[in-house]
Amino acid sequence: MKIIELILDEDQEEAGIDAISIVENPAIEEDFIALKNDQLKLAEVSKEKKLLMGPLLIPNKPIYRQNEDDSEEYYIYFSKDTIQKASQLYLKNGKQNNSTLEHQHSLSGLTLVESWIVESETQDKSRLYNMNVPKGTWMGTVKVNNDEIWNEYVKTNKVKGFSIEGFFADKMERPKESIKDSYETKASELLSSIKNILNDK
Repeated sequence: MKIIELILDEDQEEAGIDAISIVENPAIEEDFIALKNDQLKLAEVSKEKKLLMGPLLIPNKPIYRQNEDDSEEYYIYFSKDTIQKASQLYLKNGKQNNSTLEHQHSLSGLTLVESWIVESETQDKSRLYNMNVPKGTWMGTVKVNNDEIWNEYVKTNKVKGFSIEGFFADKMERPKESIKDSYETKASELLSSIKNILNDK
């Protein structure tokens, strides 16, 4: 099965991430957590912050994909460099209010209020909430100023994580870019990891 690196094609005006979707089954297989106003059992005198925190993109994480006509199955992944560029471009282009539900319905009232790249495996905000994501992960916190979404989807666990929407180029299909040995090594390592996961199951 093919493993394809997706990259930002900076020659394309629409390149990058267009929206963050809240979904039941995030492709990166990491759930967000709902943050509350306090952790000291004082909920009766405090209102919920209505914040969701979770990984938006994880570097070198194989993400399963299948063509709409079921003709081909493959994996995609993003490098640390692409994730960092994409996270910066998302904010630079003022897209932090763009959100959808299950990639189908546009939502209002959801805003990305925090965005950072994990730089340490021990000293990162994600560790305070037991999220053991690798270095290079793009983390985000979304404020939910939409009572319907919060009550009907978040509190009932109908949505469990983030998924990104955007336009990326397929590195393997860009002849002007050379595919280096390091890329082939990464692909081989990813394939080995996938085989190990499948064998464990």
